[in-house]
Amino acid sequence: MAGFELIPVIDLMGGMVVHARAGERDAYRPLAHSVLTTSPEPAAVIRGLLDLHPFRTLYIADLDAIRKQGDHKALIRELKVLFPDLRFWVDAGFAGECTCRRFLAAGLGDLVLGSESQSDLRLLEILRDEPGLVLSLDFMGDRPLGVPALFDTPELWPERVIVMTLARVGVGAGPDLERLRAVRARAPGKRIYAAGGVRGTEDLANLRALGCEGVLLASALHDGRLGRAELASAQGGTTECQS
Repeated sequence: MAGFELIPVIDLMGGMVVHARAGERDAYRPLAHSVLTTSPEPAAVIRGLLDLHPFRTLYIADLDAIRKQGDHKALIRELKVLFPDLRFWVDAGFAGECTCRRFLAAGLGDLVLGSESQSDLRLLEILRDEPGLVLSLDFMGDRPLGVPALFDTPELWPERVIVMTLARVGVGAGPDLERLRAVRARAPGKRIYAAGGVRGTEDLANLRALGCEGVLLASALHDGRLGRAELASAQGGTTECQS
């Protein structure tokens, strides 16, 4: 595997970046403690991230849209104007074909289809060949979120698949290597991205050795555990995929 993609995450709620923790969204609060910025305003957070490292991709979770309590469509458009060279991966609780088609046509970024927002396989079957599609397999503890059949049909999965372990987000529990290994074994031809639990360089090394294509990061960036040197080291070089 050439390279290893580091993808910072911003979670949007009420127009601000919030600190995600263990998937307990009702308890999320605006980002208050970060070595990168003193503001939870999205543009300020993104500037802080880009000052830290030349990230190429940004994952945006529109939590208002995912919870069906509004959305950040206008804000995401504004951010794309401010940061035109940054590729966005956007999870906005996509659950309808027309909404997905409009998003893809707008050129705002890649569409993250979260399993937690799906009630059947229809959208995945329709969109599976879209080059801008990313599938997120969402888990809360040992429980898969969304229609069970989605997790059992790897032949329908697009090229890029996120394994999202929500209970490990923001709590320093470490990535779920066992689950990532199981997903890779079921879909060896897919590009797998880890999300949730990364604490530092050792976790990044373990994910690379496992054969992951990349990782989503948040807490370890804001608390300084992953700084410039650690990120530069983690992204360079090559490693072999292992099952």
